[in-house]
Amino acid sequence: MDELLGAPPQGSLSDAAWARLHVDYNQYEVTTVLGAPRLEIYIVGDDLLHLGGPSRCTGFCGIHTGPIEARVRVLPEPPAQVAVGWDAISETTLWCPSGRLSVTGLLGGSTEALTDVAVPRGLIRVRVHARDRLHETIRTDDDPPERHELHVWAVSEETPWRTVLADPRARVWERNPAKAAEWALMSLVPRPSNRPAILSPLPPDPYEDDTGLPRVAVVRHRPSPVAVPAGVLPAGDLEIRLEQTDDDTFTWSWAAADEPIFPHPLTALPDDEPSTVRLTPGPDGFTLRHEGVLGRHAIALGLIWDHLLDAPGSRPWLDKLHAQAAEATMQAEHYRRLRAEQEAARWGGTPPSDRVRELDSQARSLAQIDRPLLDSIEALPADRQRHAACWAARRAISVAGLEQIGWIADALADAEAGRPLPGSFTEQNGSTAFRRLLSDPEVPHTTVPLRYDPAVFRAPGATAMLQQAAAFPALIALTNTDPLAAAIDATYHAAIAHGDDRDQLLADAHIAFG
Repeated sequence: MDELLGAPPQGSLSDAAWARLHVDYNQYEVTTVLGAPRLEIYIVGDDLLHLGGPSRCTGFCGIHTGPIEARVRVLPEPPAQVAVGWDAISETTLWCPSGRLSVTGLLGGSTEALTDVAVPRGLIRVRVHARDRLHETIRTDDDPPERHELHVWAVSEETPWRTVLADPRARVWERNPAKAAEWALMSLVPRPSNRPAILSPLPPDPYEDDTGLPRVAVVRHRPSPVAVPAGVLPAGDLEIRLEQTDDDTFTWSWAAADEPIFPHPLTALPDDEPSTVRLTPGPDGFTLRHEGVLGRHAIALGLIWDHLLDAPGSRPWLDKLHAQAAEATMQAEHYRRLRAEQEAARWGGTPPSDRVRELDSQARSLAQIDRPLLDSIEALPADRQRHAACWAARRAISVAGLEQIGWIADALADAEAGRPLPGSFTEQNGSTAFRRLLSDPEVPHTTVPLRYDPAVFRAPGATAMLQQAAAFPALIALTNTDPLAAAIDATYHAAIAHGDDRDQLLADAHIAFG
């Protein structure tokens, strides 16, 4: 019979019935936040219980694949004494912001009685009891079922995993506190998500909602003298600053590192508020209390302190951070080169200045047909750029036979004289003037062949275009108050209007703009 040496557990679930749970690979999981970061097994734990992160732990069974019996008991306070009748007992602290806890098989086996069990919100202590852990190859029909019972109660301090009662037949696992500390630190400074920005943000996980929960303390005890590593603990793009304020008190705070190591450094701090670290001696050793920490950080900070106190000077997370930074730098350089190649293809060579690239103009189209000419136009002073725009517009109007159309000739003369063009040219991108062009019976109708270049002009199936429609935008370009944009657009449209004589127009432009 399972019973306590003292009073039996009290609480709404103290007499919960046993539930049948299917386990796989000798394991089941206890979770309080679905999809929470996972610490590998075989790093922190014993033959019964391994810590798997702030919100999960793994229980170990005798049965490899098959059913066990399990139940959860919620206690109003820590048990006064250790239960008897069990082969093994271990316990750990978990973070449970939602007040819900589930016990599932490793591959998803579950039962309603062990799903979303109501437990206290915040830090909880989970004590796992197990008995009759026999492998199915040696189990007989006369053996009692394997049973696991979880006792859960609220705590305000994060204390380390521990073995309460060791199974004398248990295998001894070699723990790896350095690996645990590495994982813990990395979990506090995660890299930004690669989720595409075009996608809407993921909805908040209700299991992670810690609204209203107080800050907590991390507590560690050592029988022999230990020291707090005052100074700076490097953490990649960030750093932890431990500043001593008196003999046994320190301030812990996060800050941006002076020399970040990633190409796109982290800027958000894990915690904007400082916390307090106290190291005090006592009759049975030294106690470290890290007070005022976020509950969701408590388990990770505990793993970091386990390593800092027992391995002074060791920073096991640095190698992994630097390896990640090197990989990120290599990828960033790869994408930089790829973007540079794409930009070079778009611009017919080395991309031009930001000034040109940011123009709302035909700059890229002109670059595709004559990149040096684009550079020559940019190099001109503003007054010569305006002159170049007028030169190109006159060449376009002339080749299209529009010089003899009075209202068009007058508009070109106004632009060349520095006078404003009529409103039909300046309003709505000259749409009124363009409609007049197409409806004016005196306007000639000639065509020019299209030099179909998908990188410049997309018109599948088209082989020619109305020459006057190709030339007219060169005149409208003169309404642009930016002389650089005006010169680029007028020159490009003049080139298109010249059809097969485009190369001659471009050659003449090089002379005129030189």
